[in-house]
Amino acid sequence: MAQPIFEGLIFDENDQLVEVGFVGTEPCYIVNDAGFKRHISSEYVDRQIWEFMTAQIKGKEDLLADETAKMLGQDDLFSHALIESQLKNVDQQFENLQKTGIPAEGRTYLGMMGFKVVINVHGEVVRVDQPAASSQEGE
Repeated sequence: MAQPIFEGLIFDENDQLVEVGFVGTEPCYIVNDAGFKRHISSEYVDRQIWEFMTAQIKGKEDLLADETAKMLGQDDLFSHALIESQLKNVDQQFENLQKTGIPAEGRTYLGMMGFKVVINVHGEVVRVDQPAASSQEGE
């Protein structure tokens, strides 16, 4: 069964946390529209967020694989190739993530780091706030 991927990280335009519920077996984000609770397919919202996030990866797979391997202490050719392959095939991972969702600890961490998504009453992503990467001069 599909899970809302970004549960706890989505807010409405009034800065209110969006609830999660179901219509039958379909998970939905519930937006309070002046007292009317609009149920919006979580897949519709999650896919928009996923596409936003993956667009930032496209073309930077090699650099991201290098940095990820270094952070993991696995700075070898095999690890780099494996990570880069996963980044290049990130589109195929959406369905897997729908099945499992992001673990609660991961969502909590994302929220603490400043990751937040704002949607309107129609479920369209209005804004994505994300942690700013610190950059050092010359990089």
